[in-house]
Amino acid sequence: MKILDILAAYNIHGTFFVNGTNTSQGKDLYKRIISEGHAIGNHTYSHNYGKIYTSVESYLEDHMRLEKLIYEEVGIRPKIMRFPGGSNNKVSHRYGGKNIMGHIIQKMENKGYHYFDWNVTSKDASSATPSKDTIVQAVLQDVELRNDAIILLHDSQAKTTTVEALPVIIEELKKKGYDFHVLTENSYQVRF
Repeated sequence: MKILDILAAYNIHGTFFVNGTNTSQGKDLYKRIISEGHAIGNHTYSHNYGKIYTSVESYLEDHMRLEKLIYEEVGIRPKIMRFPGGSNNKVSHRYGGKNIMGHIIQKMENKGYHYFDWNVTSKDASSATPSKDTIVQAVLQDVELRNDAIILLHDSQAKTTTVEALPVIIEELKKKGYDFHVLTENSYQVRF
């Protein structure tokens, strides 16, 4: 994973909200995230809105499927999580009704999970492959408005410009005196 290589080169640790990947490559990725000192969080096994947002039970089942896989591979049960689409997504209304997110949030909090949204977006999900400059500009512009920033970046094979933008973002933020930290249950939380 190129993003892990970049973070290692800069000696920075990040938080990875992962999906389910029950392949040897995916399992190795979970192991590498943990072994290199990064945090791992649950982003549901399938990331399938039509499946996870039909009911609280469907969400929990998908979440627990990923938790089990992560535990089997790296021996931890992440208590941090991110909802696909964020905690205020409207897509979920199509599948589970207008109040589905409130019910899911309550259930997950009652079970001791801590969810994170973001306050800085890279806009790397706004199109299939936005330009490197679009990503850099979006992050640097939004970070300026925050004392504590939780930056949303995506990592997949299609997100080549995110990988290209990351070193520039890191170098610019370091120049401005920013520190980088992993998220934990006690971290500053952004919630929509």
